Amino acid sequence: MNHASRGSDSSPTHARPGPQPGARWHLCCVAVAVIVLCAVPPAQAYIGPGAGFAVGTTLATLFLAFFSALGALLLWPLRSFIRFLRQRRAHAKARVKRFVVLGLDGLEPSLVERYMDQGKLPNFSRLREQGTYRHLGTTAPAMTPVAWSSFLTGCNPGKHNVFDFLTRDKRTYLPTLSSVQINPPRKTLKFGKYRIPIGKPDIRLLRKGKPFWNILGEHGIFSNIIRMPITFPPEGFHGVLLSAMCVPDLRGSQGTFSYFTTSTSADEEHIGGEQTVVQRNGDTIKAELIGPANTMVAAGGIMKAPFEVRITGPDSAVLKLGGEEHRLTRGKYTSWVPLSFKAGLGIKVKGICQFLLIETEPEFKLYVTPLQIDPASPAMPISHPKVYATYFAKLIGPYATMGLAEDTWALNAKILDDETFLHQCDEADDERIKMFFDALEKTRSGFIACVVDGPDRIHHMFWRYEDEKHPAHNGQGGRERRDAIEQMYLRMDELVGKTLAQCDDDNTMLVVMSDHGCASFRRGVDLNNWLINNGYMKLKPDGAGKKYLQGVDWSQTKAYCVGLTGIFLNLKGREGQGIVEPGEAAALRAEIAEKLNGLKDDATGEVAINRAFDAHQIYRGPYKDEAPDLVIGYNKGYRVSWEAALGQPTDALFHDNLKAWSGDHIIDPRLVPGVLFSNRRIAEESPHITDLAPTVLDMFGVEVPGNMDGKPLNVAGPDGVVHATDNAAETGKTEAA
Repeated sequence: MNHASRGSDSSPTHARPGPQPGARWHLCCVAVAVIVLCAVPPAQAYIGPGAGFAVGTTLATLFLAFFSALGALLLWPLRSFIRFLRQRRAHAKARVKRFVVLGLDGLEPSLVERYMDQGKLPNFSRLREQGTYRHLGTTAPAMTPVAWSSFLTGCNPGKHNVFDFLTRDKRTYLPTLSSVQINPPRKTLKFGKYRIPIGKPDIRLLRKGKPFWNILGEHGIFSNIIRMPITFPPEGFHGVLLSAMCVPDLRGSQGTFSYFTTSTSADEEHIGGEQTVVQRNGDTIKAELIGPANTMVAAGGIMKAPFEVRITGPDSAVLKLGGEEHRLTRGKYTSWVPLSFKAGLGIKVKGICQFLLIETEPEFKLYVTPLQIDPASPAMPISHPKVYATYFAKLIGPYATMGLAEDTWALNAKILDDETFLHQCDEADDERIKMFFDALEKTRSGFIACVVDGPDRIHHMFWRYEDEKHPAHNGQGGRERRDAIEQMYLRMDELVGKTLAQCDDDNTMLVVMSDHGCASFRRGVDLNNWLINNGYMKLKPDGAGKKYLQGVDWSQTKAYCVGLTGIFLNLKGREGQGIVEPGEAAALRAEIAEKLNGLKDDATGEVAINRAFDAHQIYRGPYKDEAPDLVIGYNKGYRVSWEAALGQPTDALFHDNLKAWSGDHIIDPRLVPGVLFSNRRIAEESPHITDLAPTVLDMFGVEVPGNMDGKPLNVAGPDGVVHATDNAAETGKTEAA
């Protein structure tokens, strides 16, 4: 595969002498701030869904920034001395000098065990023999944003407010992101045709609860967090962090690819992407990349970046964009191509993307990745401190910044084939692995965490080759990679081996973990169809087939499904057109759950739904009322249908899943635990993902907050002896998991 150049190798060799990491990064931030103020470049722009730009242009803002930087510089010795004293006190009680977590998102226990038994994972096996291997209990539902939010807070979802990728707008019933909300600045200054925002957009993290590394920082312990899900926008703490899942693309979406073709017979609607039919004039094609909305100009519309492709042969072409030329080779990605959108008044919004020439004859076909925020000049805050994203851009070159960098929808649409999709997975993993080893090299004490997404994405898209009964088992044609899952496990084993080499001292505890496992997704369940047939939902006369619940008659609807995890009641006083009285809600939840429990698929004879969990029974905390009222625990082989997730009722209860997205984990959480490996012995047989946060705190000698649901695990010392504590971790964190 054609991997883009990433600059010099960042793999660590030996520890470098120098100041403590916290002091070094603080000095770096101050130095950069002073340089920026002295240089006075164009003001930084911020972009978000519907947020537009926020530009600081007033003289007062400039002086405030200058004196803030000057004050920080003058107070640095005192603050550093106080932090040094707190760090000494914390480390005096600590049982480790460094705690490292390598997260392999979605790694499946049954496959780990199969490949270990076959002798294909020597480093995982070594870690198991040296320390511990356990199944790791996960959350209900078992999905990335929910599970990692529980990992970093030590709490069940009822306390951190993340229950799905999506939730619904209670007024309109439309789906919306569950973890972040971006609103434009409230005020703008009119200057001719320009509309200059006063202040920045309101980028709000909807996940509640305090990450445990914030608590470590309060005790002077430094943390280095690489691509942890649900950390956008980044929060300030004593450490550095690069955000991951839910970081949008430059257009403010969660990933919109572009597809340019001369074919007029191709399907023009692609979920997650846009298709543009272009005209070929001889050997030349002209088109435009769609950028973010320009809210700086009255009726400014969408900003665009024109480009031209000149075909030079059956397998080659030349791309002209922004005054630069880039060679295109059929089937191979370009390196990251810089983009610049002009908003006016000297403001430029910068991004990066990659181009893939798919075909020149008989039709022209060109794929473009979602436009990423440029890490060298971020249009939105994607790291803490802000220079951390830029630091990595200087260290390894341009890299994917979007939370979901691997374009699963383009593979579903058969625009990408197996090979070109795997390129994205491998490249994204390579980028963050370089970041991880830089963190291991430079952070010699404190906490380090890195999450690698490749296992999750490859399980989702290639499980069809693992399951002979899957409707998509025969593939999609093109360059198929039926060995993708096994090869991914071999790569992860190499990563574990290299990580062990960097954590081979007695003062470092290493945990390799996944947030959940994975299983086959053969058949989708249309819960809205079930609700209609059982009298809980009513459609308008013309409502059949409409997406986003737009065809629902709310005056006669008691329950509905939107999103990936469950069913909401149309509750009066909560939903915009609610009809269910609050006093009737508990009985209605129980009634629907009883009917769904054990639901069978007549076509296969299999149980499709093991159990519908009542959210009020499995969640505890102030945000449990924000959850779906019923969380559906599907059996292996089943999941909510694609249509039901979009709020689009169909005329069938069950649907074959014919997409490349063939594996999933949004099922009964008891069926898809994660994995937990450690280089130290752990006494508990059934640890839970909420136990990791209190365990890290306990290992550093920091008191565990009383609001955490997890308990510290009993961890052996370097001598292998487990010293039992009064905080033994409990099993059965909720009724569901």
